[in-house]
Amino acid sequence: MLQTARRFPDRPGLIQGDLVRSWGALGLRVQTAAASLQALGVAPGERVLVHGRNSPALFETMWACWMIGAVWVPTNFRLTPAEIAYLARSSGAVLHLFDRSFPDHAAAAHHAAVRAQLWLDEWDGLATGETALAHPVDVDRDDCCWFFYTSGTTGRPKAGMLTHGQMAFVVTNHLCDLMPGTTEQDASLVIAPLSHGAGVHSLSQVARGAVSILLAGESFSAEEAWSLVAKYRVTNMFTVPTIVNLLCRDAAVDRHDHASLRYVIYAGAPMYRADQVFALGKLGRVLVQYFGLGEVTGNITVLPPALHDTDDAKMKVGSCGYARTGIELAILDPAGNRMQPFATGEISCRGPAVFAGYFDNPDADAKAFAGGWFRTGDLGHLDAEGFLFITGRASDMYISGGSNVYPREVEEALLLHPAIAEACVLGLPDPQWGEIGVAVLVLHPEARVNLGEMLAHLEGRIAKYKFPRRIAVWTELPKSGYGKVVKRDVAALLGE
Repeated sequence: MLQTARRFPDRPGLIQGDLVRSWGALGLRVQTAAASLQALGVAPGERVLVHGRNSPALFETMWACWMIGAVWVPTNFRLTPAEIAYLARSSGAVLHLFDRSFPDHAAAAHHAAVRAQLWLDEWDGLATGETALAHPVDVDRDDCCWFFYTSGTTGRPKAGMLTHGQMAFVVTNHLCDLMPGTTEQDASLVIAPLSHGAGVHSLSQVARGAVSILLAGESFSAEEAWSLVAKYRVTNMFTVPTIVNLLCRDAAVDRHDHASLRYVIYAGAPMYRADQVFALGKLGRVLVQYFGLGEVTGNITVLPPALHDTDDAKMKVGSCGYARTGIELAILDPAGNRMQPFATGEISCRGPAVFAGYFDNPDADAKAFAGGWFRTGDLGHLDAEGFLFITGRASDMYISGGSNVYPREVEEALLLHPAIAEACVLGLPDPQWGEIGVAVLVLHPEARVNLGEMLAHLEGRIAKYKFPRRIAVWTELPKSGYGKVVKRDVAALLGE
């Protein structure tokens, strides 16, 4: 950030609506805010939790935390107060910054270790004080800088510890594999939340001095997105297949000039071939796919624009690409042995993009790093040329609209309803969302429940993107000899 501010002080660095901040102004605000955080007693290694929608303030909190060696803990703004309360306590964050539109979340998150809770609209006061931190504090490459929350098969979120050295590698790798040739002349449209993949993507823009443009509205609008692409000659964006499809199938795509686009990067879920072909027809060869997890900050595979084609014969249809630069990729059997091409096993990787482990969770670390590889939990195979094809997931997790949903968490919430005796949730294919949740329920005798009642029951317990879209009520669920529900049998019966 500070290097870019020195090189391009007068060039725009961040835009939202009528607000335009130059790199010079951003650099000074970050330095001043960093001094303010120090004055509040935040020390190196301590955590700062931030909860809010995309905004210049949220963007600046990341850099201010890093300047003082603190750990940035951004959260998904769609989570419920109870979910945010768990993240606040499990991270041990000493300072909270909340968007003022989330008062219930702020109240739920308060715990004994918190020294201060501030609203994000108070950030200007922290960023415009009289004292500025001249230089960042010293950090080691293995020091943690970001708690990237992810979930396991239990559904309990885990804090993946991303380090300064890891992030430096990721920035370099993104510029090498996803957006080669990016300079200060480029512009990036920010559609996804900065708390996750879009935040990682933004780091590469900062490194090269490319301006980032945030949507002005609180909700997604294809009309607004395409108008910003035309206005600012946007050259790259990061999003998920669902949003790419919405953008390309909206009539606004034909009303605005998007010839400036060079890289439309999508990740987070598979993309239906029909949607891929449609997007290529609308945008040309600008699609970039990558596969990865939060623990590896997306850095596992890449399928660049040149390998996307509308002609099936000219493309490895169904592949998510080859190994990213500096990353080793392998398919392992249950014993940890490498498997031959086309044999299905667990997708595993190692290299400098892999995180430092889960915060305060040695059991999860032992499972994730068994045999010296990071085990993704996903199943797939490599072809003879090293292209990866994902064939399934070792867990029951499904991806809806680019967001991971862990069935057990939803099932546990459903089982709190007095009418429900048993619940089984699984993801089934959906043309719009990739997958949607279907809840199969067994009710207590003489009990009744409908979809509306079920959704009302889930309100406030889990985030809305985790809600099942359909329900089925059965008299019993298929079980194994050990009394466990067999989800593949449930899926087969639903198919019938």
